[in-house]
Amino acid sequence: MALQDKYINPFTDFGFKKLFGSEPNKDLLIDFLNQVLPHKHKIKDLTYARTEQLGNTETDRKAIFDLYCIGENGERFIVEMQKAKQNYFKDRSVYYSSFPIQEQAKKGDWNYELAAVYMVGILDFTFSEDEAEQAVRHEVQLKDQKCRVFYDKLTYIYLEMPNFSKSEADLQTNFDKWMYVLQQLPYLQNRPQALQDRVFQKLFEAAEIAKFTPDEKNKYEESLKYYRDLKNVMDTSFEDGKAEGKAEGKAEGKAEGKVEIARQMKAEGEPVEKIARFTGLTVEEIEKL
Repeated sequence: MALQDKYINPFTDFGFKKLFGSEPNKDLLIDFLNQVLPHKHKIKDLTYARTEQLGNTETDRKAIFDLYCIGENGERFIVEMQKAKQNYFKDRSVYYSSFPIQEQAKKGDWNYELAAVYMVGILDFTFSEDEAEQAVRHEVQLKDQKCRVFYDKLTYIYLEMPNFSKSEADLQTNFDKWMYVLQQLPYLQNRPQALQDRVFQKLFEAAEIAKFTPDEKNKYEESLKYYRDLKNVMDTSFEDGKAEGKAEGKAEGKAEGKVEIARQMKAEGEPVEKIARFTGLTVEEIEKL
């Protein structure tokens, strides 16, 4: 960790959960979600739920969410910080959303009424097919052939952080402010004038590295190392692939880098599911290492 770093990087596992994953900072998560969710749905309160989701049988694949919360009216919110592109990312989102749907099943006489489920993905990359669009927020629902919403209780919201390009002077809405602070937090030395609201004052206090305990600092440094290693692997493999001028060369470099990161994480005793989420490798590939 660089000596000049004052605030944590929210794209690290530790940083993300430090800011949004604890009861004392629940108001930060509520405020953030209220800027991201559709206007018709505003959260007044929520509770943190178990992040490890098991299948119906012991042999079923399980899922480990970054954050999983339940609103006061039963709505389910999965919040994921995705650091790098991975194969079948959209498939994984759909698979993850199936867990909070199935857990609502009731024994006996039940009419199948479900509470809404929201999957919120904060992406440190862009969808390749959307590179020309430069949109920051994507909202996806199930629609029919006439583009009418068929089912409004399952919503996927993706935030493509690299597409957010506003400066501090351009921040107008609270959504803008949240995107800016998530993107710029590790590079700031002081609180920007535009982010003096109470909720952001609390965020900056929670993110200040100097206030961490020695154990928290160690955990953050370890989490930051994983994040930087992965980013370096992705950036290097992209440049290598571009230099070679061959798509297979780029893919090969990425694969080798992911395997090396997985080896490091496995040696540190990290759960296989977390390694899979972090690197994009399958559980089977990781278990063979």
